Amino acid sequence: MLKWAIILLFLGITPAIAHTGGLDAKGCHHDRKTGQYHCHKPEDAAYVGITSVIDGDTIDIHGQRFRLFGIDAPESKQLCNDATGQAYRCGQVAANALYKMIGRKTVSCVKKDMDRYKRIVAQCFVQSQDLGAYLVGQGLAVAYVHYSQDYVAAERTARSNSLGLWAGEFQMPWDWRKAN
Repeated sequence: MLKWAIILLFLGITPAIAHTGGLDAKGCHHDRKTGQYHCHKPEDAAYVGITSVIDGDTIDIHGQRFRLFGIDAPESKQLCNDATGQAYRCGQVAANALYKMIGRKTVSCVKKDMDRYKRIVAQCFVQSQDLGAYLVGQGLAVAYVHYSQDYVAAERTARSNSLGLWAGEFQMPWDWRKAN
C-alpha cells in the first residue's frame, strides 16, 4: 500500500483530505441534477499539486486539465461592462483573480466527471476554500445551473451585493460562446 501511495504522490495523486465548502461535515454533497448523494471520504483518490491557471474555470495540475465543477467563468476574450459602462476583459479578470488566490499553494481536486474535451470536471480546493465558491461568491463566475445548483446561493449573494460581473452588464459565458 505504501508503494502505491508513493507512486500516486509522484504522479500528483494522493488520497483526498477532508474539505469544507460545497461538502457537508461528512465530506458528502447532494447532486441536485441527478438527485444522487455523493460522499468523498479521505481514502477517495484526489488530484493534488501546484497548479497553473488556464482561464477563469480551468486549471492544470501536472499536465492534466481540470474544469471547475458547477461554475462558468467568462472566456478570456470576453468583454463585459463595469458599473460605469466601461468595457473590460472580464474573463482575464477572473483568471487573474484565480491565479492570485491560488498562488503557489497546493490545490486538491475531487473528480466529479470528464467533459468532452477530456478535462476532469472537479471540485477543487486551496486549503479548505472551494475555488468555485470563491469565484462565484466574488462575482467573477456564475453558477452553471445546467450541471449543479451548488453555487446558486453564492451567486445570489454576489448579485445582491453588485460584486464583479454583477456590478455592470455582461453576457452569460455559455451565451457568449454560442455567439462567438
